[in-house]
Amino acid sequence: MTRASEAAHGIRAARPQGGPVALSTEGLPPWLEPVVRVVETVQPVQLSRFLPPEDGAGRQSAVLVLFGEGERGPELLLMERASSLRSHAGQPSFPGGALDPEDGDPHGEGPLRAALREAEEETGLDPDGVQLFGVLPRLYIPVSGFVVTPVLGWWREPSPVGVVDPAETARVFTVPVADLTNPANRATTVHPSGHRGPAFLVESTLVWGFTAGIIDRLLHYAGWETPWDRDKQVPLDWRS
Repeated sequence: MTRASEAAHGIRAARPQGGPVALSTEGLPPWLEPVVRVVETVQPVQLSRFLPPEDGAGRQSAVLVLFGEGERGPELLLMERASSLRSHAGQPSFPGGALDPEDGDPHGEGPLRAALREAEEETGLDPDGVQLFGVLPRLYIPVSGFVVTPVLGWWREPSPVGVVDPAETARVFTVPVADLTNPANRATTVHPSGHRGPAFLVESTLVWGFTAGIIDRLLHYAGWETPWDRDKQVPLDWRS
């Protein structure tokens, strides 16, 4: 059964604390329909050139790509990682992290459990208010060796969020999709390694790297992207 079929048939997993969770597209707001189509059709190479190693190497992990609806319409939940962390320190990201043994099968429901568990641990999110509706193909982050499964959710019943552990999270915030699609907020970053990638100057921060790549591809394939200046470059140390 494909991921799209699983979503349509409401395959059930378990919440980190043992309660049920459904992977389902039923009852989503109409504006999320283009994102659902992305889940059903996108191929791994359309999201990134960095794909999981064929030999199975890499640490399995998951992130929660959570769509909500705020005062300015659709929005995404992001966080800024603590500057003391070993991997991706100080970088804006989706909530998420490595799978734990209790999360279960990495090729089954494990990423669903991990995405919700990590989001709760990092942002205080109540997972009972989240409806998971899709899973994107696994991708690879070479610099940290993580194999990441992006898990998509709808914030059906919003709950208060904020920093739970300052050792892990510097801040938690939401970004309106309207700001992400605004050409004035878009740019290209050039990593010291020479790798170029999309970036977003939003909420007083620079969203780049893996997180920006996922957002960029979702906006593109959902048909939400508006033309922007790809020659506009922003350094990673843009504040200095």
